[in-house]
Amino acid sequence: MTSHIPEGIMILSSIIRKEMLHLRRDPQTLLVTVFMPVVLLLLFGFAISTEVNDVKVAVVVDTHTDRTRDICMRLQTNPYFTFVGEAPHADIDRLLRTSEADAVVVLHTDAGELSTQIVADGSNTTLAQSAQAYIRSVVSGEDAASSPIVSRVLYNPQLKSSYNFVPGILGMIFILICAIMTSVSIVSERQSGTMDLLLVSPVRPHTIILGKLIPYFLLSCVILAAMLLISYTALGLPFSAGVVNVVAISLLYIVLALSVGLLVSTLVRTEVSALIVSAIAFMIPVLMLSGMIFPVDNMPRALQWFSAIVPARWYISAMRKIMIQQLPLASVWTEVSILAGMTVLMLVLAIRKFKNSTN
Repeated sequence: MTSHIPEGIMILSSIIRKEMLHLRRDPQTLLVTVFMPVVLLLLFGFAISTEVNDVKVAVVVDTHTDRTRDICMRLQTNPYFTFVGEAPHADIDRLLRTSEADAVVVLHTDAGELSTQIVADGSNTTLAQSAQAYIRSVVSGEDAASSPIVSRVLYNPQLKSSYNFVPGILGMIFILICAIMTSVSIVSERQSGTMDLLLVSPVRPHTIILGKLIPYFLLSCVILAAMLLISYTALGLPFSAGVVNVVAISLLYIVLALSVGLLVSTLVRTEVSALIVSAIAFMIPVLMLSGMIFPVDNMPRALQWFSAIVPARWYISAMRKIMIQQLPLASVWTEVSILAGMTVLMLVLAIRKFKNSTN
């Protein structure tokens, strides 16, 4: 006599096998699903960079002294600068307007006292701010006795933009890919009538849900492994034993993203609607409110409160602490607790909504 548990497992494995075969029959979608995250990661890691190099700098000097010559020499030998040369004061506006220089350093000596003015092209705010910061560090360091300031940048001393983008890309990719895959798959089966055949069978709804989610969970694990491999090798993120915590939190986040996709599938009726809701409704909050690009603390108070419901905000924050700062798991307990609570909430809502839609 066959027990109930083996029969349930057999039904579950059959649904999983069917989903796997469905993925194999659509190699183009599978290829895009696997390689799009890799391409985005490499694109943000190498091509899209917030690092500022080769800042074109000109110098205006009214009277040369040992100090002004030392500053000019520092600007010429600094790898972040392209030294344009010295120019008269009247050429400052022309140099900036014609983009011959990104910044001009004006050195004025009066009664033995040196004053410094930095004139930068503000049409590119990122370049202007970075150029001013670099030039200040060069000028302030020219006299260690009078300006004994030592600056240190922890965790990312070279200020590589990939360190900032990798956690953000992970947070964006999984919420988009997992939600899109799950929602579109379930909605397409509802449109084709396959879901109705499953629902009139003795198969319980939770078995159908598990059978649908497990294949995409496994596929997401493959994507996670590929992205972490690239992050720790090609992009040079610091590797440590904390990678275990990275994987654990990422798996929790993947389950959350799959649950969101399942919930979306119960709210829409067509594949196009599922795609639009999953892509548009989640992409904009992730890009704008998760801290991936813009710091959450710099947002208006209302948006900071609203960003608290964006799962990617908490995942990206946890990944930065563990991947970049190399902090222990206890330091991200708040983020993990919020992600776990969101996962439970999304699963409960999705399962209830799924059951109601089948009645």
